[in-house]
Amino acid sequence: MNQALSGIRVLDFTRVLAGPFCTMLLGDMGAEVIKLENPSSGDETRQWGPPWDKKALSAYFLSVNRNKRSLTLNLKTEAGQSIARQLAADSHIVIENFKPGEMARFGLSYADLQAINPALVYCSITGFGQTGPYRDLPGYDYAIQAMSGLMSITGPVEGESYKVGVAISDVVTGLFALSSILAALHHSQRTGEGQQIDIALLDSQVASLVNVASNYLVSGQPPPRFANQHPNIVPYQTFRAADGEFVLAVGNDRQFGQLCALLERPDLRDDPRYAANPARVANRETLIPILQTIFEQRPANAWVDDLLKLGIPAAPINDIPTILNDPHVQARKLVHENFIGPPMQFSATPAQVVLQPPMLGQHTNEILCDRLKLDDDTIAAYRAAGVV
Repeated sequence: MNQALSGIRVLDFTRVLAGPFCTMLLGDMGAEVIKLENPSSGDETRQWGPPWDKKALSAYFLSVNRNKRSLTLNLKTEAGQSIARQLAADSHIVIENFKPGEMARFGLSYADLQAINPALVYCSITGFGQTGPYRDLPGYDYAIQAMSGLMSITGPVEGESYKVGVAISDVVTGLFALSSILAALHHSQRTGEGQQIDIALLDSQVASLVNVASNYLVSGQPPPRFANQHPNIVPYQTFRAADGEFVLAVGNDRQFGQLCALLERPDLRDDPRYAANPARVANRETLIPILQTIFEQRPANAWVDDLLKLGIPAAPINDIPTILNDPHVQARKLVHENFIGPPMQFSATPAQVVLQPPMLGQHTNEILCDRLKLDDDTIAAYRAAGVV
């Protein structure tokens, strides 16, 4: 089946999460992705279990490594470096997440590979970028969430800061890398000119602060922590119902009027303290307790159902088993046997799962034979020498 990126070849030197997430999405859209791994242990996330699947692959590794072929290669050997350069020579995209300068030690920097493949799109993902005073510091999602300011606005109003429950800095960085690669690929195919893309976890997470960062830049006031409330919209938060919590997200004054009608409190809609959103934001401390008292009188699902019938955004707070078994999620075919599938829905070139996450080095012989035309004896000699 023809896919959007059919015929695009990706050489993937990344491991852990941000880079593999990006290359997995490229693979979902049809790119041929070769995942280069250290012969001794491979991607670190192969050991990040339990849980493990039936093939002893960690759930973490499974989550970001579908639609790839695994080639083991020792980049500390001259032969390994030579193989990598040969593969890069006819690749469209190279993506790596070594520390700055590390690829140059292997003779695999952008300058090295651009000399043999001028159209190459070369994406480097690091914690802090290729420049700046922090460029050599290690970059891990948890530290980036803390340093970027994200944790300062996450968690209860009083008490300790919280991290997001998933490695969101890595995920966002992978998405920025993906969109940048596709833009550079378009430029390369139009002009024949490749380029290096410098993507940093810190940059990506700071950019993802969006309106919260803008609030500070406009007001000069450090953003306070609002827990599950919204700094600019009211009511837009969790509420306690008779049997648990739910989310209400009133996005405009019309929806607030509909809410007041549902609650049989037209007086709130007509009160100048609450009629318009800026006034509701200024008077949230009096409005929210009134709403909370009403919501405590019925079950959460009853409120959610009635709100949605009126077109007012609301949602239950699901746990993971509930959402993965939700009929809508099932209908969208997001859930596969042991990982989440592609979220993109193309009308003409569908994303699909063609390859299961690979065992370490599963495709080494296949790739060396197909791409480099090496014979069995040569590959066997490389194995004996620890090159692959």
